[in-house]
Amino acid sequence: MEKTESEKKSSVSDVGAWGMNVVSSVGIIMANKQLMSSSGFGFSFATTLTGFHFALTALVGMVSNATGLSASKDIPLWELLWFSIVANVSIAAMNFSLMLNSVGFYQISKLSMIPVVCVMEWILHSKHYSREVKAAVMVVVMGVGICTVTDVKVNAKGFICACTAVFSTSLQQISIGSLQKKYSVGSFELLSKTAPIQALSLLIFGPFVDYFLSGKFITTYKMTYGAIFCILLSCALAVFCNISQYLCIGRFSATSFQVLGHMKTVCVLTLGWLLFDSEMTFKNIAGMGLAVVGMVIYSWAIDLEKQRNSKSTPHGKNSMTEDEIKLLKEGIEHIDLKDVELAETTTTTTTTKG
Repeated sequence: MEKTESEKKSSVSDVGAWGMNVVSSVGIIMANKQLMSSSGFGFSFATTLTGFHFALTALVGMVSNATGLSASKDIPLWELLWFSIVANVSIAAMNFSLMLNSVGFYQISKLSMIPVVCVMEWILHSKHYSREVKAAVMVVVMGVGICTVTDVKVNAKGFICACTAVFSTSLQQISIGSLQKKYSVGSFELLSKTAPIQALSLLIFGPFVDYFLSGKFITTYKMTYGAIFCILLSCALAVFCNISQYLCIGRFSATSFQVLGHMKTVCVLTLGWLLFDSEMTFKNIAGMGLAVVGMVIYSWAIDLEKQRNSKSTPHGKNSMTEDEIKLLKEGIEHIDLKDVELAETTTTTTTTKG
């Protein structure tokens, strides 16, 4: 069955969104590695840096709205505040989890986001997954686990932070898609609404979180031109990363974003080996290969699920939304009898032709 022109354009847009997310995410990791590592510039203020990221993203959003490149739609302030709190808790909890846990347990907690997102989407949105999708998710988790998980040490504080990070991150990613659908806003429109709130809160509380994590205040750090360049590069890449994240989740789902997002892990390990002389063992290669196979199976499983749904769903619209019912109730008193007869005649004719 050949794809229509609109479906082809949609596929190109999907690939473009994923490509932007993977390239910008991997770029940020490489830039931050140079910025934060002891062999680089030793900038150990991750939470405050995230505040810088959202500050630049908010500035881009404001300029875009002011110049008319994007439209600003109304979203209740309490929704924006609630979302920003969840997103900021996610960022802080991830940083605490990385500090308190071993690298192995931190990676396991990140991998657990896929099944957690699946369960939360099932609870919140009654979403069901086929056996093929579940199998593909397991293959991806196993592959990434093999190539990233090494030593696993658990402690009570680290476990609580990891659980908080997994839950808040999963909820934040699901909420991105929910808010876009609920208020009919685009990915960039939603981001331009939430970014200023996140930037302000992270720049106020971020330095204190970083002080707790590193024992240093950002004011004591001696800036160099190299560090400033890396910070600006990281912020610029973060704008593309944030936009593409909202775009991807809006077009697909939080689960797909998590599964295919592990392509970034494969890219980071490969680039680390190429650029930073990181060790590449047979275990890493086998795990990456299995993860890529899992992602291919997942893409096939999603396409198969769409085909099944399109076959089981009859063509045409058989149910009305709440807004349509409301409009119908409000307008029924003003409809002329002749208009009703004409509408019935048209419907009958259409049905006969169909």
